[in-house]
Amino acid sequence: MSRGDSNDSITNNTGDGWQIMANLIVRNVNDALVNALKARAGKRGTSAEAEHRRILSQALRKPKKKSFAQVLSSIPHVGKDSDFKRVED
Repeated sequence: MSRGDSNDSITNNTGDGWQIMANLIVRNVNDALVNALKARAGKRGTSAEAEHRRILSQALRKPKKKSFAQVLSSIPHVGKDSDFKRVED
């Protein structure tokens, strides 16, 4: 099973089906950036490749939706209710 792209590989996805996984090659990366990636991976006890996948996933995956309670709790305190009472003319 192949899509015809030599950079694709096929892996078993937890036994319930097949998932095509692409290989990604990033060229012309600054040495300092590569060293920073390796250092970050080392702090997590993982490979630079695994850390690269984690960074890409976090950057590109849709953000989780917040619950109503989380949204309410994130609203800053701007005063007392009495500060916003309507003044009748």
